[in-house]
Amino acid sequence: MTIQPGQKIVSVQVKHVTESGVADATSADILGNGTVVFFTVPGAFTPTCHLNHLPGYIAAAEKLMAAGVDKIVCGTVNDHHVVKAWAEATGALGQIEFIADGLGELANALGLERDLTGGGLGMRFNRASLLIRDGVVERVNVEGAPGEVTSSGAPAMLEALEA
Repeated sequence: MTIQPGQKIVSVQVKHVTESGVADATSADILGNGTVVFFTVPGAFTPTCHLNHLPGYIAAAEKLMAAGVDKIVCGTVNDHHVVKAWAEATGALGQIEFIADGLGELANALGLERDLTGGGLGMRFNRASLLIRDGVVERVNVEGAPGEVTSSGAPAMLEALEA
């Protein structure tokens, strides 16, 4: 079952990728303090994630921070080497932090896993966004169709913050 508003963020071992490097952490350590926008993508360097979803958050980072967000975090089921390379290639480091959920345990624990084995990708994150305040989920937006970035994109999150 997908995590719901009012529930606390789960604590799962992950790799935290920031401009300082890669570190072992828990999802609760990364997402549990302050106002956090957490968006999830099926995979680093995949077309929609690389060309639309992540760039939208990079472009909106200043506006999100001005609206009261303390941290923007992107989660993906990839190993931390791939996530670090993607973060560097897109210029996102310094504006966005990343969770490398290599085994998909966080995706599963949040109920946001998506079976893409038919396409050779295995279990991945569904495309989604969450607004989290002090470790409690306030809003959950899950995309309805593959390749869509509407409810989980940065403009929708900005709207929610400004409402």
